[in-house]
Amino acid sequence: MATPTTSPAPRTLVGSRARRRRETAIGRFFLACALVSVAITAFIIYTVLAQAIEFLLAIDLSQLVAPGWFPRRGMFDVATLIIGTLIVTLIAMLIAAPVGVLSAIYLSEYATPRVRGIVKPVLEVLAGIPSVVLGFFALTFINPAIIQSLVPGAKGFNLASAAIAVGILTIPLIASIAEDAMRAVPHALREASYGLGARRVTTATRVVLPAAVSGIVAAIILGVSRAVGETMVVAIAAGASGGSLRSWNPFESGQTMTAAMAALATGSDQVAGNNAAFQSLFFVGLVLFVFTLLLNVVGDSFVRRVRQAY
Repeated sequence: MATPTTSPAPRTLVGSRARRRRETAIGRFFLACALVSVAITAFIIYTVLAQAIEFLLAIDLSQLVAPGWFPRRGMFDVATLIIGTLIVTLIAMLIAAPVGVLSAIYLSEYATPRVRGIVKPVLEVLAGIPSVVLGFFALTFINPAIIQSLVPGAKGFNLASAAIAVGILTIPLIASIAEDAMRAVPHALREASYGLGARRVTTATRVVLPAAVSGIVAAIILGVSRAVGETMVVAIAAGASGGSLRSWNPFESGQTMTAAMAALATGSDQVAGNNAAFQSLFFVGLVLFVFTLLLNVVGDSFVRRVRQAY
């Protein structure tokens, strides 16, 4: 009777000591880079939070409820800046979201490889245009040729023209990310739809679009964040560099949170006027940080809920 043979114990591939030392050093270097980025973020948050608290302690809270945002006069109505930011973001997304998504549908489902190879770089060139150039474009063309022709009473500097320019600036971002999400949808879904007799437009809107909804929503969220954070276009085209009254009228001059920070800090690191004006920059920055954080948290939660795996 043959005796059973025992298999040898598996051996661990350990490699040379020099190689293990190199791999350990590389891993520690990457860890250090990650920790540095976390430390920088934490330091920024601490600085902004500390200065914002100092600002709140230096003023009377009634100054936060004023007819407008005039920090050098001691009027710190942040609601004015939030309203301006919402107006610019809403108008910009009403332009960028549909145009960007429809452009993505065309590039993904209709364009030939040759046309896609031409249109995609053009979109990337549009994304590379400096925002200051679009700001002057809004001031010299969008406002006189579009806004004032439709609304003769609109001011020379207004939120609507700035919002249109921000929308143009955001289109390539949404189109590129949404197109990548749609092209990632398996071709088997398209072939199944065509096999059932569906037309191309039906396949694109009822099969591909729902399947790529998580990526499209992520593209729109990034577009919203881009519109909220835009500074130069609004600072140039919206006017109201010294301050603005609270108004929901997009055809009036106004400010967003980022443009107000840029206007207030221009010229000196210690802004002239009210003693608390300089600290108000950090308070507005904290409000902007919280606003953007909530937007990303809500958007990420929605994307995780609707995400589909194939």
